Amino acid sequence: MGALREIAGPAGRLEVLLDEPDSGAFEAAAVFAHPHPQYGGTMHTKIVYRSAKALASLGCVVLRFNFRGVGGSEGSFGNGAGEIEDFRAALDFMAARYPLLPLWAAGMSFGAYVSLTAGATDDRVETLLGLAPALHVYDFSAVRQSRKMKYFVQGELDEVCPLPNMHAFFESLMEPKRLIVIPGANHLFVTKLNEAVEAVGTLFGDWRGRRA
Repeated sequence: MGALREIAGPAGRLEVLLDEPDSGAFEAAAVFAHPHPQYGGTMHTKIVYRSAKALASLGCVVLRFNFRGVGGSEGSFGNGAGEIEDFRAALDFMAARYPLLPLWAAGMSFGAYVSLTAGATDDRVETLLGLAPALHVYDFSAVRQSRKMKYFVQGELDEVCPLPNMHAFFESLMEPKRLIVIPGANHLFVTKLNEAVEAVGTLFGDWRGRRA
């Protein structure tokens, strides 16, 4: 893990953690956004933490950060629009720090809305990764219009975004895309963390295979 602890954000300092591959062989760079801060989401949320570690073990350097007003990050909740600006600042940082690496925009639930919306409209971002996107609350039209690679991990028993909603959304997306459904998993993958993290690794392997 790198020593980085904060970066500049539009509302002040953003608290961050940087996970780099131990091998030193970097294949991609990712910014990973956490679930809704008003419902306890932080960069330490288990599925975010575990997914970041898994990606780092496979060769992806990952920046996790706390949205404005969370943990050590300055500012206050931005109702989605502010968090998208935070994510864009994190993309700016990673694109400048790792200019030769393919850039991913990733997130969980509310963080999936933030990351996929920011990533879909940023030419520097190559790949979008959404875990249990909060489709019932937010407008994902930018993702529907995107021709970028779109990866999703979804719980079969997601009580926030029911699986039929996810299937309908997925069918509306342009290729390329891939969805992995985790049997028996709820919105936070509480009892299925290992399976969800394994799915993230599978999708990274799929991406790697497409580039070969």
